[in-house]
Amino acid sequence: MRLKTLLSSLGFLAVAACGDGNLQAFDGEPVPPPPPLGQADRIRIVGSSTVAPFSTTVAEQFGASTRFATPIVETTGTGGGFKAFCHGVGPEQPSISNASRRIKPSEIELCASTGVTELVEVKIGFDGIVLASGKDGPDFDLSKEEIFRALAVELPDGNGGWIANPNRTWADVAAHLPGIPIYVYGPPPTSGTRDAFVEIALELGADEVPEMVALKASDPEAWDRRATTIRTDDAWIDAGENDTALIQTLTKNPNVVGVLGFSSAEQNHDRIKSARVNGIEPTFQNIATGEYKISRSMYFYVKAQNVPLVPGLTEYIDAFTREDAWGPEGYLAEKGLIPLPADERDRVRAHALALTLMETEG
Repeated sequence: MRLKTLLSSLGFLAVAACGDGNLQAFDGEPVPPPPPLGQADRIRIVGSSTVAPFSTTVAEQFGASTRFATPIVETTGTGGGFKAFCHGVGPEQPSISNASRRIKPSEIELCASTGVTELVEVKIGFDGIVLASGKDGPDFDLSKEEIFRALAVELPDGNGGWIANPNRTWADVAAHLPGIPIYVYGPPPTSGTRDAFVEIALELGADEVPEMVALKASDPEAWDRRATTIRTDDAWIDAGENDTALIQTLTKNPNVVGVLGFSSAEQNHDRIKSARVNGIEPTFQNIATGEYKISRSMYFYVKAQNVPLVPGLTEYIDAFTREDAWGPEGYLAEKGLIPLPADERDRVRAHALALTLMETEG
């Protein structure tokens, strides 16, 4: 009888563990479920597909060289990562969210609504955003204005008005570009790479178009809509969060272009090639010096409230921010991470290990 009662209780607990409470959706998108039994004491990391290779490498080193279990790294995209990260406090919830952009005020509010109020921001380095094609595809040298004219949803019609983007080939954008159809495979709206691409490529490209400059002064809301909205016809195709699948698409279709992080492109330089932007190649050195302009900072965020609940969380921060990991000669540089300047690395590491909370309004 005792055995039967025990089994019945365990069955109830199993059903309860799989209930809707852990799968609650934000904005209609489900968050990843809690880890299987036996993994709840492991560090759980979610977020950016761009940052994932770096955190996975650190996790493997961490698991092999410390007494702690190897952290679980899930690729959900930056936006999806924050939704999972903000789901609540506890060892069954993600303790770290990787991000290829800074956390948004709306995401901080989402965290606060579930009691996640102690966030530690760790800036880890830089990454470029590249427009890449297969090795057998044409060479590209694009200006930011040309990127905007290729991908913006609307363009000036030359008569004081606006029309749906009429450019069907790259040569329609500029005579020096190849006369092939515009097909750009890029990250979806949940991706930090998509957000960064819009901000540092499209928006800055819009500022090189005279009509857009005038619109920005007269109607900032209309400027924002036209500067940040990517065309919705076949010229842009959401390619998901999987860079490996995107690279396979580029190698099979030499006349299409893909938008991805420099680190992924560099790891596959034998299969794809990257476009120049204003004559500058996206290289480690050019991104580090700021000469290549389409680049962004990368981060991970730590849920400080989970530190006493999840074994090894502070030790993982230490492992990631050691010089032999994220420094110029560290193993993450071999993966394509462009390091922060030395003084900034020292400052960020000190703040991270001290669990210095980021300042937020309210």
